[in-house]
Amino acid sequence: MDESLYLFVVRGEAMSALAGVIGYDADLDAYPLGHILMRGLEKFPADDVQTWQDRSLFLGCHAQWITPESINEPMPRYEEGYQLLLAADAILDNREELFDRLHIAVSERSSMTDGALILHAYRQWGTASPKYLAGDFAYVIWDQRQRLLFGARDLFGNRTLYYHQHDDYFALCSTISPLLALPGARKKLHEPWLADYLAIPDMYDSFDLAATAYAGIRQLPPGCTFTLQGRKFSHQSYGSIIPEQELSFKSDGEYEEAFRNILDLAVRARLRSRHRIAATLSGGLDSGTVASFAAKALREQRKPLYTYSSVPVEDFQDWTGRSMLANETPYIASTVAFLGNIESKLMDFAGLNSLTEVDDWLEILETPYKYVENSFWIRGVYEQAARDGAGILLTGAKGNHSISWGPAIGYYAYMLRNWKVKGLYEELRSYSRIRGIGRRRLLSLIAKRAYGAGAFGLRSRKPRLSELIAPAFAQDMRMMERLMPHKLNLNGAYLSNAMDARIRHFENGAIANTFGSKAMKLSLRYKVWERDPTSDIRVVRFCLSVPAEQYVRNGQDRALVRRSMQGLLPDDIRLNHKVRGIQGADWVHRLRHQWAELTEEVLAMCKQPAIAHYLNAARIRQACNRVGQAPNADQAFNGETRLIMQSLVTGRFIQQFHA
Repeated sequence: MDESLYLFVVRGEAMSALAGVIGYDADLDAYPLGHILMRGLEKFPADDVQTWQDRSLFLGCHAQWITPESINEPMPRYEEGYQLLLAADAILDNREELFDRLHIAVSERSSMTDGALILHAYRQWGTASPKYLAGDFAYVIWDQRQRLLFGARDLFGNRTLYYHQHDDYFALCSTISPLLALPGARKKLHEPWLADYLAIPDMYDSFDLAATAYAGIRQLPPGCTFTLQGRKFSHQSYGSIIPEQELSFKSDGEYEEAFRNILDLAVRARLRSRHRIAATLSGGLDSGTVASFAAKALREQRKPLYTYSSVPVEDFQDWTGRSMLANETPYIASTVAFLGNIESKLMDFAGLNSLTEVDDWLEILETPYKYVENSFWIRGVYEQAARDGAGILLTGAKGNHSISWGPAIGYYAYMLRNWKVKGLYEELRSYSRIRGIGRRRLLSLIAKRAYGAGAFGLRSRKPRLSELIAPAFAQDMRMMERLMPHKLNLNGAYLSNAMDARIRHFENGAIANTFGSKAMKLSLRYKVWERDPTSDIRVVRFCLSVPAEQYVRNGQDRALVRRSMQGLLPDDIRLNHKVRGIQGADWVHRLRHQWAELTEEVLAMCKQPAIAHYLNAARIRQACNRVGQAPNADQAFNGETRLIMQSLVTGRFIQQFHA
């Protein structure tokens, strides 16, 4: 770097975000533009705020000191001998592997920061280096010798990186709103993104992985790198989540031991923090398994695990039936007592509901959202974790598709289609005994799954879009044509068997974008990083490489985790086949005194042309009439109550563009 490079340092309190500007003309002064971006991040606290400027180049970082090594780390980080400048928002989980691959001296390892490791990796492998990294990260490197700006985002999109391309400069930031404040940028709704969001019936946003809700603002997709050299910008994927080959061990015991080892490795990597460690805990297998490994590892450090569990409000009457459980307190208590070393909090979030949360969520996410029934407790958990001084919040969010995968009916359908009759007969006998389901009824269910509509990837007879989107808008945007190539059953499920659906889940960058950005932006607000060992890339690749028959065995679904956790989880959790917990079952009950107000606002939105152009006003009015002014609590998972609440969220978001 030349002598015009300056370092500015400000001390603050807590968070993590990047900002940067590079002018296409060497005479452009990047500092005023960079200052606008940094000013847009001031609403977030920071342990340390530093910026670099070299006339037409500006990089800034709000550093959140989560790990012990990150304390006082210079960030952006400049290595003069190599003329490399790094701005990183990252926690790496495979440090020991990288130390060995990069031949880092043992004496340097304990104090080496993740930023230093990222630069070591870049010097060794160049733009291919991200594929060697495991963890949550978004970073950029200015390579002065090549006049190249390089950036990367982790495979699951757990950290975000947005950018804006102006005629005179390229700007990037961890959040969107600072970019909208730049000269030449303006807050304009990106209609193709909104059309995807409204039309897709599932919880995610858009299949255009680089798009955002704002015209002129793009994002680096999960699992991608970018390069900018001169005015030439390009991005490309750098790795696959899918393993190259299937595992083949000699015994069940070897699979179980390998499962425990890889999950223990992933959990321990996520305990590297200078703050307290917290976790979400339900009464199920995924969060219980994560808590089991975490509580044991923290006991070795003489530290407790702090857990947060969402329970219904006191006056809620459970309507969910025998196979579901809205209040998982007995199972949570069993897990806590069995594991020990846990400081448990049962939280009903009294006074909070899906309506009180809308404006906060829109500000945090910078987009609309669909998970309305869980919004109040998700944010509530982060808020409590921050109050308790936690820096890490462990979850088991990806567990259903990784560690606890094993849908018995789906696997049996696969066996039937492939004429594995003898094995299927034995499985049905065991499954029928465990579940108390007659074999004739069970075989009927399996046959429908095996040979019914959609079983072979065939087109659904009557595909339809989500009811959120206005039919005319959907037609104008050619939504059926846009979405059908993604092999989505437009009633919400993939047109494939259970094993293919699992692969598609992990390959679906839209899911990664939606839930990665949620976790990222909550971390900025609360200085609490969500870290999910069940989505550790090593765990996911291991689980995908295990033969399917390990996951359904002797009539048990989710068989691998059930066997592997013997002695590590209480049996009433590990062998629970008949009851499944369900969060958010009381969301309509919480709104019983505000539903009329909510409905009135939604109906008023339907009369506003700027909103009715996008939302299906006729269908929304019909839903409001059917649900009425005081829906019963058992309407919580009725499609019409969700439609009304999601319409309100989306309507308020659209109103921001017409204020």
